Amino acid sequence: MSKAEKQSTPQAVRLDKWLWAARFYKTRSLCKDAIDGGKVTYNGAKGKASRNVEVGALIGLRLGWDEKVVKVLAISEQRRGAPEAQMLYEETPESIEKREKRSLQNKSFGGRIMSDHKPNKKERRDIRQLKKDIFSDQD
Repeated sequence: MSKAEKQSTPQAVRLDKWLWAARFYKTRSLCKDAIDGGKVTYNGAKGKASRNVEVGALIGLRLGWDEKVVKVLAISEQRRGAPEAQMLYEETPESIEKREKRSLQNKSFGGRIMSDHKPNKKERRDIRQLKKDIFSDQD
């Protein structure tokens, strides 16, 4: 293999670097914060920023209100344009179906309901429990 071929297909790329290259986050520090915050899973387990990404792995992402599960199709350590970045992964059919169901639910409730105040500690607990109950019923 020539030197150029070795550089074009990296053998090991960190999870935070791959997420950045796949354009899920704008910076690597945002990737690391999301991973450390528990918003990213790797093959069903809690992700680590230093974890090496493998082709065929399933990565779960929580982006705002959306949750996605993507399958790694290729590995890249360089951030390129969006069309090239989308070739690095493929969203699973189950993930697409869940997101569409949630979208329909949000529309049926009139979109997001805004409150006139910031929720207090008890209200945040109730919201978390409600989300947990709703999303566990869909699985």
